[in-house]
Amino acid sequence: MGKPTKQRRKGQVADRAKGSSGAGTALVKNNPFEVKVNKQKFNILGRRTKHDVGLPGISRSKAVKKRTQTLLKEYKEREKSNVFKDKRFGEYNTKISPEEKMMKRFTLERQQNHEKKSIYNLNEDDELTHYGQSLADIEKLNDVIDSDSDTEERGILSAELTAAHFGGGGGLLRRKALTGEQDEEEEKPKSRKELIEELIAKSKQEKRERQTQRESALELTEKLDTNWKEIQTLLSHKTPKSERKVKEEEKPKPDEYDMIVRELGFEMKAQPSDRMKTEEELAKEEQERLQKLEADRLRRMHGKDEQENKKKPKHMSADDLADGFILDKDDRRLLSYKGGKLSVGNDEEEGGNEEEEGESEEESEGEPGGEDEEEAIVEEDDATDSPSDLESDMGSEEEVTANEEQKEKHKGNEERLQSEEEQNAKIEAARSELPYTFTVPESYEKLKSLLFGRIVEEQLVILERIQKCNHPSLAVGNKAKLEKLFGFLLEYIGELATVEPPELKTIDKLVLPLYSLCQMFPEAASNSVKLVLQDAAHDMQEMIEVKGRATFPGLDMLIYLKITAILFPTSDFWHPVVTPALVYMSQLLTKCQVMTLQDVVKGLFVCCLFLEYVSLSQRFIPELINFIVGILHLSIPQKRPHGYILVHPFRPAGKNSELLLVSDKKDMETWKKQNLPLSIVTRLKESSKTEMNHFRLSCLAVCLDLIKKCAALYESLSSFHEIMQPIRVLLTEHIPVSEYPEQLQELYQNALKELEDKGKHYTPLVCEKKKPVPLKLYMPKIVKVLEFGRKQGGSKEEQERKRLIHKHKREFKGAVREIRKDNQFLARMQLSEIMERDSDRKRKVKNLFNSLATQEGEWKAMKRKKFKN
Repeated sequence: MGKPTKQRRKGQVADRAKGSSGAGTALVKNNPFEVKVNKQKFNILGRRTKHDVGLPGISRSKAVKKRTQTLLKEYKEREKSNVFKDKRFGEYNTKISPEEKMMKRFTLERQQNHEKKSIYNLNEDDELTHYGQSLADIEKLNDVIDSDSDTEERGILSAELTAAHFGGGGGLLRRKALTGEQDEEEEKPKSRKELIEELIAKSKQEKRERQTQRESALELTEKLDTNWKEIQTLLSHKTPKSERKVKEEEKPKPDEYDMIVRELGFEMKAQPSDRMKTEEELAKEEQERLQKLEADRLRRMHGKDEQENKKKPKHMSADDLADGFILDKDDRRLLSYKGGKLSVGNDEEEGGNEEEEGESEEESEGEPGGEDEEEAIVEEDDATDSPSDLESDMGSEEEVTANEEQKEKHKGNEERLQSEEEQNAKIEAARSELPYTFTVPESYEKLKSLLFGRIVEEQLVILERIQKCNHPSLAVGNKAKLEKLFGFLLEYIGELATVEPPELKTIDKLVLPLYSLCQMFPEAASNSVKLVLQDAAHDMQEMIEVKGRATFPGLDMLIYLKITAILFPTSDFWHPVVTPALVYMSQLLTKCQVMTLQDVVKGLFVCCLFLEYVSLSQRFIPELINFIVGILHLSIPQKRPHGYILVHPFRPAGKNSELLLVSDKKDMETWKKQNLPLSIVTRLKESSKTEMNHFRLSCLAVCLDLIKKCAALYESLSSFHEIMQPIRVLLTEHIPVSEYPEQLQELYQNALKELEDKGKHYTPLVCEKKKPVPLKLYMPKIVKVLEFGRKQGGSKEEQERKRLIHKHKREFKGAVREIRKDNQFLARMQLSEIMERDSDRKRKVKNLFNSLATQEGEWKAMKRKKFKN
């Protein structure tokens, strides 16, 4: 019973949705599956449902019908047009003049032609028009002039007309025949040869006319010049000074505005400058310049300059007869007879040189004299061999000419020797000159061979040229080579520091190329310096494990620490190179024992480095303060520490506890304040007792300067007075100031004043300020209940905005859905057209095959019939 009721309810709903038409009710009753019922999860009282029942089949058929009436019709008529539109620009615009319309239409036509037709045609000439007619045709003046418009010849009778009307027809006919023959002759076309000859004759005639015009113009100018010279003497008349003054006074003075305008006109205007070159371009230009200079130096060194200048060909004209031809050198050879055989002078000299290879330089220098003797012998032989009938005058003349030739040869030899000396001097100068191009040394030994033994300036030039010739942008492997160069240069600086005496000035200059390499390759530079610090720390640790104590490093390591402060930033909180260097220096001040005065100097140098490292960051270094306290303890006579505590490596009493104690008053009186050079570490053992005492006092002066700098650096610390308390106790109670010289007493007073003048910056302890915790109150907790499915409340504008957004989204989705359905409909229509065309083609092909088959059958039947007959 439940099932029929359900079908009945569906039928009723379909009736209500479809309407009261009989066809619709019959369709629904016949096919109840076309009805779609949208069920709801919950039935809510008072809510109306709009789309509880739908008829998808009916709505689909309606949509297809509507698209066939609208979209399909547009699709079929997409390429058809039955309306004429006047698309001429400005045709119905009365505000534009006809000329402007023409110009605009012309530009539009040019744009269309350029965009479509002649985009690749570079030789096409545009045709200009005027009111629809071509300007080229208008310029030909081919207009046919009517007889009515010919006003000039109106009323004049032609000869042909008078002859035809008054003189009979025979003469006229004969005249016409003659004129016809002349016209045929004139109209006969000319050959190519005749045209060329005519063109040549015309050009010659024009050239002749131009020449005559030029000659006539020159004659006229000369005539004018002569006439002007005759008149010029009459025109030269000077005005008297009085009249000049009057005229000058009459001239108005220029206005300020005019003067400013003229100044602006003559003012220099800004000119565009060349763009700045990149680093790669500058490096390439520098490399090319150095390569060119190096090629010139090598050419000078091999003595090729003069030869190249001689080999340069001179310009010779075609008419040159070579009258001034001169041989470069005298290639003539002396002929003589020896043993009845003909011999050449050069061959003899060569043979003599081969036989006498071991001769000394003196004998070789005497060769020119030997040549002269041989020449004299040859001359004597010639004189003896001469005929007997020669006169004595001829013989004397030959002797004179021979002497002159000898003198000329002597002069030529001297000039040749001088030129050779000059050439040798140039070659030696080129050899002593530094090369302009260098390759990057692949090992430390090669770098040392390049730099060692040269002056500082040459070393700097070599390093600069190595960097310029092997810039990373010029070749692929240059970067790795220059990175290795940094390590080699660092090692070379360390070796210079170990030499006695250490070359500190050279090291100071070599820091510049080291800094430039560090800026180019910071990562490789940091790795090299870190490796040096790591090796130094490892050596110190091994020494502590083996001997139980460590010593201060050599001068090379101290210089490495100084260079680190120059190459890398020391103010960073943490740095991959500076931080290990700070740790290493703190280990030096705490683990290395002070056994000698050299150790004192090295420790003070490390303290100065510490102050340089922390000058910007103002980081507190406790090892620095403890080391200064230990140095002051070494200078007091009584070894009883009261008010201060000594820290390792210093001891209250022991063997080396009086290193800085000075008891000789004479040495105190002769002491003068001087800066401690770092090179004194190596030559301190050879000093006398007085120099040693002066050295101790200088160390004390440096220590007092360090105290002043520490006071200025750490004055902002709240615990400044507690930190400086041990130093203040040593200065006020233990150090014998009265025995020291005046300069040292003055330093002592300044240091003590710096310590005592600093005020105490204590801030009282205050509890941390916190927000007071409120008391717990039993208030109701209000929770907002969200009703899902309904729009939340808000202002009226907000609700309107949300409604519009929702509506726009819904419409957008609907439009997308309709466009998709339109595309599907069009695709179905196109597919049906294709299938219809295919079926039509198949039908025609089938009919064609059928007709061909019938023809074939009939032909075969006729053939069989013939065969039977």
